[in-house]
Amino acid sequence: MSKANGNSDGTSVHFALQGKGGVGKSLIASVMSQFFVSKDRALHAVDADPVNQTLAEYRALGVERLNLLKDGSVDQRQFDTLMERILTETGTFVVDTGASTFIPLWHYLLENKALEFLSGRGRHVFVHTVITGGQALGDTLSGFGQLAETTVERNLVVWLNEYFGEVKQHGACFSDMAVYRTHRDKIHGVVAIVRRNADTFGRDVEDMISRKLTFDEAVNGPDFTIMAKQRLRVIQRDLFEQLDAIGLS
Repeated sequence: MSKANGNSDGTSVHFALQGKGGVGKSLIASVMSQFFVSKDRALHAVDADPVNQTLAEYRALGVERLNLLKDGSVDQRQFDTLMERILTETGTFVVDTGASTFIPLWHYLLENKALEFLSGRGRHVFVHTVITGGQALGDTLSGFGQLAETTVERNLVVWLNEYFGEVKQHGACFSDMAVYRTHRDKIHGVVAIVRRNADTFGRDVEDMISRKLTFDEAVNGPDFTIMAKQRLRVIQRDLFEQLDAIGLS
């Protein structure tokens, strides 16, 4: 866990939620975690995926595992443990969840009015969700819609992941889609993971992710060429600048 000092603006909580697996949710959780470390935040990264604990494999982030499985199903009472920590500790929490956790965790948050409760206790709460191009577009748009329809706050951060293709529906980009126009008052900000040259940028990112390295580890370590490191710097700078622009710093 990062030993950086907590910020004076209060504790913030960032849930990564999406009902579709394999769309880059753990990637955005790792990017967020790295971003907050770069801002000298006291980071509490939590992997609450009961099936694939990908975020926990990033050793540099000091990720803690939350065991949610009991008798083969999600034990929602374990969410109480997480809420207790968020309410009693300071710093920045990044909570990665699995596709299997999407419905039970969101149901828990709604049923217990946990988001409003956290906000009332001075916790700045954001819900991050991924929308990806390609075959998973419909499913990820549906996941976003479920979140937007049920939250009462302007707390959604949408990540447009172009790795599998452009995020377009019938030729319309996200900001022109009906689902965006319907729910734009619930969106705090949008971050685009831009599709770049697959043979250079794409391969570099894949190598970094497969090794479970942070941007800093990849750029400062011996495993990448000089130009690969430069391309990773470009991607890191782009994502961090977007996060700065939507006011998460």
